[in-house]
Formats: sequence, C-alpha cells, structure tokens
Amino acid sequence: MPRSRLPRSSPAERVGRTTQVYRKLRELIVHGRLAPGARITEIEAAERLGVSRTPLRSALQRLQQEGYIIAPVNGRRARMFVAPLTREDSTELMHIIGEIEGLAARNAAGLNPRLRSDLVDQMTVLNGKLARAAEAPRPQAGTIFEVDLAFHAAFVVAGAGPRLLGLHQATKPQAERYGRVYAAALTGATQVSVNEHAEIVRAIAQGDGDAAQRAVLGNWRNAAARLSQVIEAAGERGGW
Repeated sequence: MPRSRLPRSSPAERVGRTTQVYRKLRELIVHGRLAPGARITEIEAAERLGVSRTPLRSALQRLQQEGYIIAPVNGRRARMFVAPLTREDSTELMHIIGEIEGLAARNAAGLNPRLRSDLVDQMTVLNGKLARAAEAPRPQAGTIFEVDLAFHAAFVVAGAGPRLLGLHQATKPQAERYGRVYAAALTGATQVSVNEHAEIVRAIAQGDGDAAQRAVLGNWRNAAARLSQVIEAAGERGGW
C-alpha cells in the first residue's frame, strides 16, 4: 500500500506558527526567563518550545531585526545571544517610545468630549492606584510596574492609529525588559512619575494636544535619566 502523505501546511498556517514562536520567545526575553547575554541555540530552543527549526529560524530572525537578539560573528559563525541591557540602549529606546506615545497623547487630546472624558476618568483612576502603591509601607515593584503599563496603554490605545500602534507594540516590550529587571530599584521615584502622569491627564482633559505631547515626552525622558542612574549604580546586564 502506498504510504499516506501528511497534508502540507498552508502559507497562512506557517506564518501563524512563526508568529506563535516569536511571541513565546519575546515573552521569555521580556520577562527575563531568557536572561540578557544568554546564548541561544536552535536545537535547544526548538526542543524547549516543541517546534521545528523552520518557524524558529524565522522567529529568531524577526527578534534579531527588532533588537531582542544579537548575533556577533565569531570567526565564520554567528552565535546568537539575548541582547544585553545597557545605558545607551535604554536611553535610545525610551526616547523613541516617548516620541511614539507623545503622538498618541496628542491624538487622544483631540478626541470628542465624551470619549476624552471617559479616558481621563480611566487615567485618573490608574494614576491614583499608582500613587497608593508608591505610598504603601512596602511598595511592590511588580504592582507599580503593571499599573504604570496600564496607565500608558490607556491613552496609547485611545489615541494611536494602526501604524502608530504597530510601532508601539514592536518597541515597548524592549523597554519593558529594563523595567522588569530594574523595577525594585526604581520604586523610590514612583511619586515623581505620578506627578508627571498628572500633567498628562490634565493636558488631555483640557484638549491641549501640544501640552499632552510635551508632558509625555518629558515623562519618558525623565524616566530614561532615572533608569540611566540606576543602571550606572547597579551595573549593566548581559555583557560579554
């Protein structure tokens, strides 16, 4: 009897598998389960994820293009590593995100009054949660980090169009790596962030796009400076 052949997967199915592998690897990197500087081999990664090497290679290529992975050439071979965390990289990332989120905030300030009011209410509640988390006897870095993410996501989702949102989704997780690794050392500056967030809320509430954009840019540039000081004190991660 002739052997039956497995049906070939469609291009859409192959893209779907690659996307799943990409997202899983990115999550492992962002959450620190693949540490900065960790070497990545195709065989080990394929076994860990339970996938074939074809979608894995495509996912690794995308992660390399986005800066999560680097492949320095060693002789004739390129060895892949999780990108290290450095002061220069964090500053560049945060300035880029500030520009993206600044545009989103500018657009959010131009929403119709009802939508803008709902957004302002949501942001006010989140900033209040952030303030209470900062004032706790033992501030929890994880809680502070997640509430801060939610605050920024509120006005980005409300104000960003598809292209801007795509840029944000590709870039923001790279900065999250820094926040998750250094979160505990940044809790002391949370009240400063709360005050900066209040400026963003006020500008959006007033429908002032210029002020909203400036406030977001200032928040991210100040955050970059604060993180730079922390990295200088605590050390960069993943160098070799």
